[in-house]
Amino acid sequence: MTTKQTAHIISHTHWDREWYLPYERHHLRLIQLVDTLLDTLEQNPDFRSFFFDGQTIIIEDYLQVRPENRERLVRHIREGRIYIGPWYILQDAFLTSPEANVRNLQLGHQDAAVYGEVSKIGYFPDTFGLTGQIPQLMQQAGITNAFFGRGVKPTGFNNMVSDDGYESSFSELVWEGPDGSQVLGILFANWYSNGNEVPVELEEARRFWERKLGDARQYAATDQLLFMNGCDHQPLQTDLPEAIRTAEKLHPEVNFVHSNFPDYIRAVEASLAGRSLSTVKGELRSQRTDGWGTLVNTASARVYLKQLNQRGQAMLEKVAEPLAVIAGLHGGEYPQHLLDYAWKTLLQNHPHDSICGCSVDEVHREMVTRFDKSYHTAEGIVADSMQAITAAVDTSGFAAYGEEALPLVVTNTSGWSRTGTVTVELDAARQYLRDGLPLDENARLMKAVELEGRVLVDEQGQPVPCTVEDLGLSFGYDLPDDRFRQPYSCRKVRLTFEAADVPALGLRTYAWVRPVGANAADVAGSGGADMEGASASNQAGASAEASLVQGARVLENDTLRVEVMADGSFTLEHKPSGKIYRDLGVYENTGDIGNEYMYRQPAGEVPLTTLGLNADIAVIEDTLYRASIEITHEWEIPASADALLEEEQRALVYYPERLAQRAAATVTLKLRTVLRLERSGKGLEVKSYIDNTAKDHRLRMLFPADLAAASHRVDSMFELAERPNEPAPEWQNPSNAQHQQCFVDVAGENAGLTVANLGLHEYEILRDGRNTIAVTLLRSVGEMGDWGWFPTPEAQCLGEQTADMLLLPHSGDAVTSGAAAAAYQFQIPWTCAQAEIHAGTIPAVYSAVRWNGATAAFSSMKLNKERGDVLLRWFNMTGESCILELEPALPAAAIYASNVLETEGEELQLEGAASLKLPLGGHEITTVGIRLS
Repeated sequence: MTTKQTAHIISHTHWDREWYLPYERHHLRLIQLVDTLLDTLEQNPDFRSFFFDGQTIIIEDYLQVRPENRERLVRHIREGRIYIGPWYILQDAFLTSPEANVRNLQLGHQDAAVYGEVSKIGYFPDTFGLTGQIPQLMQQAGITNAFFGRGVKPTGFNNMVSDDGYESSFSELVWEGPDGSQVLGILFANWYSNGNEVPVELEEARRFWERKLGDARQYAATDQLLFMNGCDHQPLQTDLPEAIRTAEKLHPEVNFVHSNFPDYIRAVEASLAGRSLSTVKGELRSQRTDGWGTLVNTASARVYLKQLNQRGQAMLEKVAEPLAVIAGLHGGEYPQHLLDYAWKTLLQNHPHDSICGCSVDEVHREMVTRFDKSYHTAEGIVADSMQAITAAVDTSGFAAYGEEALPLVVTNTSGWSRTGTVTVELDAARQYLRDGLPLDENARLMKAVELEGRVLVDEQGQPVPCTVEDLGLSFGYDLPDDRFRQPYSCRKVRLTFEAADVPALGLRTYAWVRPVGANAADVAGSGGADMEGASASNQAGASAEASLVQGARVLENDTLRVEVMADGSFTLEHKPSGKIYRDLGVYENTGDIGNEYMYRQPAGEVPLTTLGLNADIAVIEDTLYRASIEITHEWEIPASADALLEEEQRALVYYPERLAQRAAATVTLKLRTVLRLERSGKGLEVKSYIDNTAKDHRLRMLFPADLAAASHRVDSMFELAERPNEPAPEWQNPSNAQHQQCFVDVAGENAGLTVANLGLHEYEILRDGRNTIAVTLLRSVGEMGDWGWFPTPEAQCLGEQTADMLLLPHSGDAVTSGAAAAAYQFQIPWTCAQAEIHAGTIPAVYSAVRWNGATAAFSSMKLNKERGDVLLRWFNMTGESCILELEPALPAAAIYASNVLETEGEELQLEGAASLKLPLGGHEITTVGIRLS
């Protein structure tokens, strides 16, 4: 007997909060949709259920305007007619940090639980490719499935063999992460609108179902057929029950059900008993396609958005949260409510049409405001935490230098010990306006403050070379908790110096002092300075050989030697390996007649480069701890595309078929590149300042690796993904640009080159015989693209732009050499603050957590909202197991295994008095909870 097929029709709407219309225009349509949904659910019991697109923010957005409908909405959620969660928003997977993905999942579960049951649906309907660790992320969240529309293509029932782990025989598949975690993957092979607008009228329905049933059967592995009744901003089909009755009349051999995802999954799993599915492994990036529809170049659309996002993510997850933990352990407050607010504000910029930069200009203007709101909230959290920390740090050792000593605290919130250049501003003296002195007398007193003869010392009293800038008379204010604001005049100075060996997740104290006693002359000679004008360096007594500048165009420390050529390109020698990298730092410029989604170089165009273009070169910094060379280019490039481009845009010509070229007219592109080398640095900082005057073009910087390698590694979500340098045979797009998070690495047998970045998420390994790493700094386009003509003049990104990178040549691979750790640290700003002299509970050198793991990378430290436990997370950067050794300097009552939802799991036993040894499997993400005593 033939099993009757079931057609599962699931009502939904895919809700892009902002895209081809500004947010509020979409918002108005959302209100109308949900109003109609609530009325329909109450008036028609045959309209069984609706899926809220997997994101709880829809509830926030609706109740913001319709708070009076809260009880109606909650009732339908709890009755199982509206399905919510598991995400807060539907994020882009590649352009958001690992921890941002986790916070998105946590906040989605948290908010959904307030209203009812959380939908355990791994929902990625329109995500522009999927990262390889999503199966592990889902499994840790108790989700055993993933629904998605992009990244892998099905071959249909007539092809039972998957190809190289990327293609699937069916729309149902097994998706396996690099650690071995598996979920049931459901590919929307006919898209997430394949059951949209089901006809009620008999003849129209006959044609509809004849086509739709055939399409679904082509790819389905079972007799359970999925039809998604909805699409982008799709109004509710209120007559769907009637349309289903029409379908039942036409096809009695099919069981038509107004279904939901849980019922569909159970039916599929039951039907799969004994069946074999294709196993697709790792990242889903449309590897086995022609390369024209991957949407990968959203990674370089409006680069400024990605840079603001990187800054905001790092400030929250890598600075504010760990500092708030340390402050909370020593009398401060852990402001979970503020962190949630800052995270939600940031996450509102993470939907794919938002962070990808592929919306209309109004959308992205509002995003900049959200980025600022989140960042300023995080700044406030950091300031409050540092106030609590500096109040608890024991600085009494500096009392010997007298009342004029100015202590300061440098914190390192990365997961590894850190050495690097920091800058801090200090008030050398203050005069509060409340004291009643005339303003001119206040100013006179501050100007008279003596700064001569002071030096910087560490907690041992050893001098530390520094640069001191006298910022002169300044204004400041306190905002006490118990009184009105307190303005003051002050004499402000800025100190820049190398902070050495600051412990991971910890701090080190220094003080700017006037030496006293018998050794005052020695201390002053080692680290003192003569204050001349507004700036001076504490470098007295230093020999010329101590300089990092070895000629007009050469910088050198113990690890690296950099030589700049006349055209601004440079050679980088890595002394430990003996490897020399040549022709680095060349700019490449091409036309771009594509759109915000995809890059398209004009046919036949030869890229322009700065190779051979004369540059102005000058040393702009020469101190004991750091030196910098400035390279300036003035480069004539085409002003824009020619007039044909707009004609083709208006005519909706598919971008690979466009014939436009670059215009004959030129403009001057001004480029300023600063190379910066620190005395103890293992990498070379490269900062590019771009005065963009051109349109319709792409600007990249090239770093030839000249290493024999068929693949490379790239930082992704909780993973160093390995990718082939050559695309698949099906790939037709001349460009093979790809996503990165923090860095990309090309390594040969004995040497490698890691290029780290701040918010530059697009790179390409060129097929030029040199394995050149090309990093996109800027892409200028004038239209949104996709389904119509939407001009976006602000996506041309005219005006001042910047780009930050760190080159880390290394021996061996990126992980064991420490290059990966240095690249992760590059993402994280130092935090410094002035302190006072007093005793305290925090030692002058302090670490909250000490750990070791050969291939482990530290990811986060935060408190759990409900229990107040400290949660620590790591991931294994390789496929080889390692031992994670943990020694928390915390008052621990118990330590337990947890997961990305911070569930309390198995208790872990300490070895000896205070250490824990935890096996960490290949590519494993592990979370450890510490219950405080």
